[in-house]
Amino acid sequence: MAEAKDDDPVASATPPLSWGRARGELGGGTQVSQRLLAYSDALLSIIATVMILPVAHTKIQPDQKFNESVQQLLATKIAVYLMTFLIVTVAWAAHVRLFQVIELIDDVLALLNLACMMIITFLPYTFSLMASFPDVPFGIFLFSSCAVVIGAIQAIIVLYGFDHPYLLNHQIQMSENQAFYKYHILKIILRGPTLSFLAAVFSFFFIPLSYVFLGLVIFFPHISHLTKWFRSKVLGQEEEAPLESFTFYLTEPLSKERVEAFSDGVYAIVATLLILDICEDNVPDVKEVREKYNGHLINALRENGRNFLAYFGSFITIGLLWFVHHSLFLHVTKANRLMGVLNTLSLAFIGGLPLAYQLTSEFAEKSHNEIEAIQVSCVTIFFASIFQFGIWTAALFHERETLHPFARYGGKEHAFMFAKLALYPCVSLAAFVLTCVLSELSTSIFHLIQIIVPFAFLVLRIFVRVGLMAFRLVISLSRPRRSVLEEEEACLSPAEMS
Repeated sequence: MAEAKDDDPVASATPPLSWGRARGELGGGTQVSQRLLAYSDALLSIIATVMILPVAHTKIQPDQKFNESVQQLLATKIAVYLMTFLIVTVAWAAHVRLFQVIELIDDVLALLNLACMMIITFLPYTFSLMASFPDVPFGIFLFSSCAVVIGAIQAIIVLYGFDHPYLLNHQIQMSENQAFYKYHILKIILRGPTLSFLAAVFSFFFIPLSYVFLGLVIFFPHISHLTKWFRSKVLGQEEEAPLESFTFYLTEPLSKERVEAFSDGVYAIVATLLILDICEDNVPDVKEVREKYNGHLINALRENGRNFLAYFGSFITIGLLWFVHHSLFLHVTKANRLMGVLNTLSLAFIGGLPLAYQLTSEFAEKSHNEIEAIQVSCVTIFFASIFQFGIWTAALFHERETLHPFARYGGKEHAFMFAKLALYPCVSLAAFVLTCVLSELSTSIFHLIQIIVPFAFLVLRIFVRVGLMAFRLVISLSRPRRSVLEEEEACLSPAEMS
């Protein structure tokens, strides 16, 4: 049983196919849940990411200034986007916990999960209503109701699974405390929908309180964890040990592999949204090319040159932020709770990059909003990258548990990783400062800086290598000199030394 704690929780929840056949359970519509989980993860990452589209497609004319009303409109939409993005990640975490308990599925469970995914795919529409009409009760009521229905379907999945025990994790099947596990997983799944139900009720009476309840959906698990830590560390109140060790999987942070899969989905979708905007907005009309440009397609495309520059600059930024994330998690052996929170916050700002692309690509050169568009991009990139840096910092505080030995304090890989993670916060902050100092900074220059950044990664790697080589050279030169002096002193007689 002790060895089970060292295994990946999700991997342990999915047994080999041969084991299921040996039990005689597979067949007749019963199968392992791996493909269902992959489909659900992909769909949830898409839904979490596409909710930026109503924000990104907020139309602001080039000659329209970023006045107070426009700023308030964008700020409201961005705040609602961040909240709903984080709520979807909470739903994803609950889905992961659910299928740690249920490891086999049949046709009924597959259809119930599809029903759950159908409601989840409706969330972007409800978000659009919330973002466009934040003071109207129906938008928040519809969003909260969808969250309640999602929780209800997941609760039905739990009840169905425990009513058919052969679908459950093998350890739970063998347990005499199945009622305890059923209560435990239902508590995890239903706390979000319960708060969403309260938000739906109060949306018709006092909307600010509804937003408070939705915020609690995000923060309640962390508040609960901090309360337990405070009781055990400060008050000295020992918490009752779980009945069996499987409960460990339901309280530990999500596995590194599932976090990587969900993160990769977000990065891939954000990169894809950019080209969708290019295909939608920058394909010339056939009639216009014929009449205005005498059939010369190249001349028509030349009008959109700034948009293509914005696309390549934005794609490179997203790709390199993924590269940094990938490099970071190569060094991570286990993601603790704080690292998971910081990763979620980083992904939320990654999801905001299509908004940054829209702002910097739509405004004509020397427009009133050009500097403000660059600043929005810099702020988005800064927070997306600084939270990545925070993941690394949190890992270093518990490096023996979270990092490979070669990536800990000191050493070449630690220096490389630090340089990679520090680059984007420094570049985005420097670009933001330039917008405050230089009024001539254009979006074209900003996107050229984005395109040049990959070369900075190579330069950083060279600098780190040269620095480490110089350090080793100094150490190697100091050691022989000391040894020679010691040998000369050993050869001298006492009289000569005096």
